[in-house]
Amino acid sequence: MSTEHAAEVARGDRFEFGRNWANFLKSVDDSRIEAAVASLCSRLGEDRLDGLTFLDAGSGSGLFSLAARMLGARVHSFDYDPRSVACTEELKRRFLPGDDGWNIELGSVLDRAYVDSLGHFDITYSWGVLHHTGSMWEALDKVCGTVALEGRLFIALYNDQGGQSGRWLMLKKFYNQIGPQFQRLMVLELFLFFHVRSAAISLVRRQNPLVQLDWRRPTPERGMSQWYDIVDWVGGFPFEVAKPEQVFEFCVSRGFELRHLRTVGGGPGNNEFVFQRVT
Repeated sequence: MSTEHAAEVARGDRFEFGRNWANFLKSVDDSRIEAAVASLCSRLGEDRLDGLTFLDAGSGSGLFSLAARMLGARVHSFDYDPRSVACTEELKRRFLPGDDGWNIELGSVLDRAYVDSLGHFDITYSWGVLHHTGSMWEALDKVCGTVALEGRLFIALYNDQGGQSGRWLMLKKFYNQIGPQFQRLMVLELFLFFHVRSAAISLVRRQNPLVQLDWRRPTPERGMSQWYDIVDWVGGFPFEVAKPEQVFEFCVSRGFELRHLRTVGGGPGNNEFVFQRVT
């Protein structure tokens, strides 16, 4: 699997999410962990996850696996990117060394035999992952199958902006075909575009515009990073999108009911869903 991943990266068919997460890990501290913990509690409507099982399908940095474990869940994390697996293992080593309630593996959500072998979980979490697999609906179908009866599915998928999403797709393809120096330039240009615009809005609202230009500032609510989120957004390929109603209909047809929905209101970014399996 690691050989296949490396070949996809070499062809420019896949972004190295794990490399970006490895850089992000340098900034992980107690404040970011606390934000991730608070985010999980808020979306799931729970103060603790004691006695529950938690599947992190596409663990990335491992931050939310760590948060779930700190909330008391027994956690199984996996990722297709070997460096992402290494990042998750590093967070465990750093904050919960030797913990036997947190298992970490290399695996693909598109590998039905592997996913079926995992069994069922009280909470399956896959935030901003399935649209990067190259087969989003197949991946969503597989994670739906990991949720136990009365269990919850917590996912986030990129919003479908029509033609604008098509233009983002072309930009992401281009990013993964060019050299590192040009990639850094693209990220810087988009960082300035998004954040100078946000700074201008803050100025109009008589707020401090310099806050929006601080690349080290954690992303509100989730404890992520302004800079590394932009790197992920620009480079994130494969890239697929979905309308909220499409995700709703897909999951309802598989025995789920919607418990939480947060959309980006037609803009770029992730629509967030929490479903509960009822049949």
